[in-house]
Amino acid sequence: MNEQYINAFLSATKDVFNLMLDINPERKNIKLVDGIISSKDANILLGITGDLRGSILFGFNKEMTLEMVKSMSGMEMEEIDGFVSSVLGELANIIGGHTTTNLTKNNYICDIVPPEIFVGQYKSYSMASDKALSLLLETPMGQFDVILNLKENK
Repeated sequence: MNEQYINAFLSATKDVFNLMLDINPERKNIKLVDGIISSKDANILLGITGDLRGSILFGFNKEMTLEMVKSMSGMEMEEIDGFVSSVLGELANIIGGHTTTNLTKNNYICDIVPPEIFVGQYKSYSMASDKALSLLLETPMGQFDVILNLKENK
């Protein structure tokens, strides 16, 4: 996977988390994995189309999810419900929009597909033969996974 894709995404994620949550995610680990599979409580799958095609999966545990929603909305939530899912979807949309803007600077014209939110653990979102890049990011609110599966479509 091209380093430009990863950097465009990481830069967008850091900018959005800093702007909306006043925290700065740091990359802790990066590894190649078989497919887009998550064991987190809340997962947001964002599709990318255009010069690049593929998916980005954000995976958060319940505690971090509820803490992010509290920080963004001022509301204390107990469960990952429709409102919480909506907030997560908007966060992913904003990161996706920033990522496509960053990719445009590298001459990749891309669009995002509306996010899909999945609540519950141990889900597979791709064919097992697909290789993906898994990033572990850490914040003061907790750690979260980002799994990227992007390919050039030019």
